[in-house]
Amino acid sequence: MTEPKRTMSPLVHLTDPYNLTATPVPGCDVCTALDKQREEARQQGRAAAAATAVIEIASHLHKKRRAKR
Repeated sequence: MTEPKRTMSPLVHLTDPYNLTATPVPGCDVCTALDKQREEARQQGRAAAAATAVIEIASHLHKKRRAKR
């Protein structure tokens, strides 16, 4: 039989859910809307909604413009 642990575990350091960063692309309507949702969620204290908006901004694909010939 093993001896029970009598000391505390080290502290756990959690990340700040409001510190997630993603830069919206200027002129993109989708990025602008998601950035607005993120800011509203932060102001309301809804960390999960803010984090979701950041992830969506970061993963939003933009069509690359082809050069005109």
